[in-house]
Amino acid sequence: MAKFLFVTGGVVSGLGKGISAAAIGQLFKRHGYKVSSLKFDPYLNVDPGTMSPYQHGEVFVTEDGAETDLDLGHYERFIDEPISKLSSVTAGQIYEEVLKKERVGDYLGATIQVIPHITDAIKHRLIKIEKTLAPDIIIVEIGGTVGDIESLPFIEAIRQFRRDRGSENTFYIHTTLIPYIATTGEFKTKPTQHSLKELRGLGIQADAVILRCEKPLPLDLKDKISLFGDLNKEAIFFAEDVKIIYDIILKFDEQKLPALILKHFQLQVTSSTIEPWKQLIQTIHHLNQSVTIAVVGKYVQLKDAYLSIHEALLHAGYAYQTHVQVEYINAEDYQTSAFQDALKRVDGILVPGGFGLRATEGKISSIQYAREHGKPFLGICFGMQLAVVEYARHVLGLTQAHSTELDPKTPHPVIDLQRGRQKNEDLGGTMRLGLSPITLKSSSKVAKLYGQAVISERHRHRYEVNPSYHAAFAKDGGMVFSGMDQTNTLVETIELKNHPFFIASQFHPEFASRPLGARPLFKGFIEACLHAKKL
Repeated sequence: MAKFLFVTGGVVSGLGKGISAAAIGQLFKRHGYKVSSLKFDPYLNVDPGTMSPYQHGEVFVTEDGAETDLDLGHYERFIDEPISKLSSVTAGQIYEEVLKKERVGDYLGATIQVIPHITDAIKHRLIKIEKTLAPDIIIVEIGGTVGDIESLPFIEAIRQFRRDRGSENTFYIHTTLIPYIATTGEFKTKPTQHSLKELRGLGIQADAVILRCEKPLPLDLKDKISLFGDLNKEAIFFAEDVKIIYDIILKFDEQKLPALILKHFQLQVTSSTIEPWKQLIQTIHHLNQSVTIAVVGKYVQLKDAYLSIHEALLHAGYAYQTHVQVEYINAEDYQTSAFQDALKRVDGILVPGGFGLRATEGKISSIQYAREHGKPFLGICFGMQLAVVEYARHVLGLTQAHSTELDPKTPHPVIDLQRGRQKNEDLGGTMRLGLSPITLKSSSKVAKLYGQAVISERHRHRYEVNPSYHAAFAKDGGMVFSGMDQTNTLVETIELKNHPFFIASQFHPEFASRPLGARPLFKGFIEACLHAKKL
């Protein structure tokens, strides 16, 4: 039987519940326990796949093809274990499941209610991940803020779950904010007191609390929170802002947070080592060179829209003791001098995934600049497709070449809907999603970077390089289709022959990047940028 750690949040959203949960998961793993993670999102969307990145940041894709909340990316990067579709549950999925059962008569004419039908469906998801993955500990994050109407069924379900499984098999940890009032130089505990009271009003007494704050807290704050929150002082943990996100692992270990939870679970507190994380943080503190990378996109006002790409660039930098400065450039500004100056100034250009016509010409313009000026370039998914469009227009002479996603009437559809797909299919969950194998040409730069002929990476796309134009590119010979799917018809990677580093992939290598294990394409890109900078 698995142990369940439930992580809730109060006072405000955006406190980093997911990062706290992921850090605790890494520490459990260091103690020798098998850890799984689950995120309950209270919004009514079935998944984040069709949501604007401005709503919840990037969509993180799992190996088995689930489109999930970005917090699952934190889980994978911290815990270094692949997440499955079982780990992402939304209120939309729960209500859809219950209503479908009602329609076919599974409830035998009963009146369908939040309690017990919705809460039972939520608890079933807890049991399903337990039975399927058989972990020792399951970390369950409840999205949103305690007191939100939409999250109440999830709070009620985890309240019931302690009655179902017993106190020794469940642990509630609440994350709250301690505001600092600069004018008076005071930390305020009242919001935390009220948040814990709100949680108790919903039937849950927190077993521990994590206090988020912008600077180190005085220890005597524990006395007040212990008294008003009905908590032992040993169960109150500080999480002040850190410059390096992975430092939170060390902070929680120093405060013996995992030991407290493991003792509650009646599990052995083994001797553990976090030396690799200490070494990583030392490396980050002593980076001795730098490069600047332009990420040319259309959601640049919100860094979380490209979170996994941002992290993958940093991870690759760590491998070369290099600080990677990421500069986000709005592709809609491509006709301005500032846009052109930025492309000249940076050491490398990356065009990430995306959808839709807006800002497309700006991305194509940046790709053309990288190709013509020998600037290191990395394209991801849509970035690869636009690199094909740019080459077709300006090298092959197909001046009106485009993707049928963006221009259905283009006379040269070098990018087209994947074969076998319908133009009127639903947008949600219908793309080519998840892990797929890729065969690399033995003489290619990509094969050299990966060091193997067959790789597997994650995908999220609906369009592909049109096979009708493969021959035209092959005849020209300047752009090589260096990676193909197992049918040898779908282009997975492209590269230019006569360019220091111009590589793009249909897949998303950023989703598998780890702080202790950067991905080959990103490492090659950063290495090329460093080399170019020294010329």
